[in-house]
Amino acid sequence: MEAVPRMPMIWLDLKEAGDFLFQPAVKKFVLKNYGENPEAYNEELKKLELLRQNAVRVPRDFEGCSVLRKYLGQLHYLQSRVPMGSGQEAAVPVTWTEIFSGKSVAHEDIKYEQACILYNLGALHSMLGAMDKRVSEEGMKVSCTHFQCAAGAFAYLREHFPHAYSVDMSRQILTLNVNLMLGQAQECLLEKSMLDNRKSFLVARISAQVVDYYKEACRALENPDTASLLGRIQKDWKKLVQMKIYYFAAVAHLHMGKQAEEQQKFGERVSELWQGGVRTDVAYFQSALDKLNEAIKLAKGQPDTVQDALRFAMDVIGGKYNSAKKDNDFIYHEAVPALDTLQPVKGAPLVKPLPVNPTDPAVTGPDIFAKLVPMAAHEASSLYSEEKAKLLREMMAKIEDKNEVLDQFMDSMQLDPETVDNLDAYSHIPPQLMEKCAALSVRPDTVRNLVQSMQVLSGVFTDVEASLKDIRELLEEDELLEQKLQEALGQAGASLAGSKAELAEDTAVLQNLKRILAKVQEMRDQRVSLEQQLRELIQKDDITASLVTTDHSEMKKLFEEQLKKYDQLRVYLEQNLAAQDNVLRALTEANVQYAAVRRVLSELDQKWNSTLQTLVASYEAYEDLMKKSQEGKDFYADLESKVAALLERAQSTCQAPPASSSWTGGCASWTGLHPLLSIQATIAKLSIRPPGGLDSLAASLPGPVQPPGLPPASLPESAQLPSSSPPPLSSPQPEAPQPEEDQPVPEAPSLGPPSSSLELLASLTPEAFSLDNSLRGKQRMSKQNFLQAHNGQGLRAARPTDDPLSLLDPLWTLNKT
Repeated sequence: MEAVPRMPMIWLDLKEAGDFLFQPAVKKFVLKNYGENPEAYNEELKKLELLRQNAVRVPRDFEGCSVLRKYLGQLHYLQSRVPMGSGQEAAVPVTWTEIFSGKSVAHEDIKYEQACILYNLGALHSMLGAMDKRVSEEGMKVSCTHFQCAAGAFAYLREHFPHAYSVDMSRQILTLNVNLMLGQAQECLLEKSMLDNRKSFLVARISAQVVDYYKEACRALENPDTASLLGRIQKDWKKLVQMKIYYFAAVAHLHMGKQAEEQQKFGERVSELWQGGVRTDVAYFQSALDKLNEAIKLAKGQPDTVQDALRFAMDVIGGKYNSAKKDNDFIYHEAVPALDTLQPVKGAPLVKPLPVNPTDPAVTGPDIFAKLVPMAAHEASSLYSEEKAKLLREMMAKIEDKNEVLDQFMDSMQLDPETVDNLDAYSHIPPQLMEKCAALSVRPDTVRNLVQSMQVLSGVFTDVEASLKDIRELLEEDELLEQKLQEALGQAGASLAGSKAELAEDTAVLQNLKRILAKVQEMRDQRVSLEQQLRELIQKDDITASLVTTDHSEMKKLFEEQLKKYDQLRVYLEQNLAAQDNVLRALTEANVQYAAVRRVLSELDQKWNSTLQTLVASYEAYEDLMKKSQEGKDFYADLESKVAALLERAQSTCQAPPASSSWTGGCASWTGLHPLLSIQATIAKLSIRPPGGLDSLAASLPGPVQPPGLPPASLPESAQLPSSSPPPLSSPQPEAPQPEEDQPVPEAPSLGPPSSSLELLASLTPEAFSLDNSLRGKQRMSKQNFLQAHNGQGLRAARPTDDPLSLLDPLWTLNKT
């Protein structure tokens, strides 16, 4: 049956329009009620007039349907601003022609204009649906859609315009049109189902529903009132509809027979179509044949397409019936049930009227009179804004309560997701320590360089040989301490590794806590996002245009419908807030398990920080020690040059011949006196005390006596201390020096008063330069008195006593900074 010729469809004529002079009435109302210049709306009125002209002379295509829908919407917008209904202030006559009688009908009501446009919309859709030949799958779909749109337009007109403005728009006629359009839409769907070779039972049900729709239309056609309204077309429609009722009933029974035949062929005896010992397929085929014969009788005078479809159906149904009857007569010999005992076929409605929305922006386009907003619309918009604000306040109160509970809970737990598990930090060397390691890596011989620097100090001035020896011993002890420190650090690293091994056993606890903390943050972020979405949606929500086109009685209903757009966000927020209790409960349990792990982590962190501080401090101590050793080298080099100049002066002075023979005998004592005074003055400037014998000799000399003929005793400029040089060296005053060994400190040998320059030079030995006023000669520096701080006057001001590295500085007793 998929190749059966298509039956013709019924379509409706368009109504013809008369006059609708709305511009003067609109201008007058705008001037009176809005207080605006009506001439400012000339452009809008011209657009509406042009749109009406296009609508009353609409083209017979899909574009014409769009024009009608757009004009219908703009009329709705105009009516919401300017009352032009029956008996209202701006009402003007509207004239249209009735279809069946051809008479002109006029009403002072803009709704009459809207009703006529709706009728023409349904009629145009019916025309477009009937024009297609429906030979292709796409054509069947388009026709089915057009018929459903036509049914939707007539249904909307019937429900929203109860007043019968004319005969062709009476309730009976509109109901007839709705049933006709739905029947034809179902017919298109039946053709598509047969083309797709759907199951016989489904095709039968679809065909049965076509019969039901056409029966409803036929009852309306047989109504005397309807018949009198339709006139001569009533008979043509009734004859075609009755023929289709029988034709599609035959199609339904044909497919019911095919279904029964298929079940019998495959041995299916359980089906409701199977009746034990009888041939229901033969009965259905016979019923289909009888109904087709009735359709053929009613098809007299119908177009050739109808006759062709009936002949094609007769060939198919007749062939099926003859074959099934022959098989039963010669093979099965089963009883054929009576036609009235066959189970009726229940229809399956698969089509419906497609709704019409006159104010759909996608169809109507921009509102022509958008600038003209009534005061009532502003008031309604304010009421709607208050409803939105009420909803927002309600949700924000809930969110703030939950946020406060969450913040208090998290503060009491003192859990930071970033530091709850910082084991990864122990696997990397901190940048501060990396810098120190990099600085040492380019100097592999750090300790050896320090020892060499101290050895240079030892070679510069032999008087500190013993002290440098103690320094080397101190450095060796320091190396030993450093090795011990490294071993200790190794043990600390082992302890850290042990702690991490212990923490590895609690990895599950840590991961669980981190997962729950991540859930808490995710819950916070989602809550903030939903709150922001709700605020933005409320802020952008403006239904003023809808309020303009809505009656005052329907405002509350409109508010409820518009507020439904927030339901989804409200549900999401409610779910988010409700989940907080479960998340906090899980976090409490995880925190209880985390308590023991937290203590281990705290101890591990303390060990780690202590180790890092020790390593950094050792590097800084090394750097400071190297710096001070270099300063010591510079100091002793400068001192060496001055002592060398002093020695050269002493040697040149003592070896010089006497200036006059008169001083050879009589002034023999002056021969050694002048060099003695000069050398003693230089030593005093250097703050280095000579042996005790020189003190007594200097004290026995007369004051400012100067031998005649000799220049004043003085040092050469090269032997003078520069002004920028440090202050003179003085002997430190130890508070309580305690030698390491309980042996008396050896005193320098007492030298008597020198009788000559040679004896004085002989007395300038290294032992003559003591670092202590209370000691004569040289004493051995031990570790204990070397590490003891001394308050000397040295070359620079005293260092702060809180410097721990001062105990390691061999030059600290000289008070160098």
